[in-house]
Amino acid sequence: MILFARNIADPAQLTRLIAQIRAAVPGVLLMVDQEGGRVARLRPPHWPARPPASMLATEQAARAGGEAIGHDAAAAGFDVVAAPVLDRALPGASTVVGDRAFPGDARDVARLGRAFAAGLMAAGVIPVGKHVPGHGRARVDSHESLPVVDGVDPDDLLPFAANADLPWMMTAHVLFTAWDRTRPATLSPVILREVVRGRIGFGGVLVSDDLAMGALSGAPADLALACLEAGCDLALWCPGDAATADVLRAVPPLTPEDAARIGRGGGTGR
Repeated sequence: MILFARNIADPAQLTRLIAQIRAAVPGVLLMVDQEGGRVARLRPPHWPARPPASMLATEQAARAGGEAIGHDAAAAGFDVVAAPVLDRALPGASTVVGDRAFPGDARDVARLGRAFAAGLMAAGVIPVGKHVPGHGRARVDSHESLPVVDGVDPDDLLPFAANADLPWMMTAHVLFTAWDRTRPATLSPVILREVVRGRIGFGGVLVSDDLAMGALSGAPADLALACLEAGCDLALWCPGDAATADVLRAVPPLTPEDAARIGRGGGTGR
């Protein structure tokens, strides 16, 4: 279950809410988007402001940044933090990535992202590398419309391949025409199986980005089933609206074996 700023008022309220969730759904994993900078659900005055990835230019700083965010999230009651961003900040691209990306070239992003993830894990939370196979070349914001990327640069894959042993990764709602001319990565069996699982070598838990974003169209339940069929282990529907019930009714329940594997950071093998 993922919580957002709309669910969080202050530490006491959040503690009560999480206790209620855990009582209702034993064994649930709780996720939060907490990258630092502009993407943060735990915010002042109740939680410290943490710097964005663009300001973490050394491995020491990146690890410290990840560890600080990890401690904030773990103390608040979360198990999973949707970070680090492994996308590259590229000239001419949408600012949706921007300062959320680590500075430098692809190799720098790879090593700084790994250090940040190590900090999160040292604090006791599960990191989520995103947005595989790369959102950095997109010229539009996938929250608003579907980005189309015609060329593939191997350097865009490098940060993900170098971190293929991370326990979780999140997919990109981006159409890569070189691989699949009709389906964005989140919904593409070709991209998820041949590129993400194959070429990149990721074997962990693959979670979709929010299926309610403007990049995707269709009935919520259909989108959830399509991303699971394509190769995602988990489908995220984040508005908390009435369609959530349709999604929950449509998707098959996890088997106990798959649930245990996901809890250990392993994909279900779809």
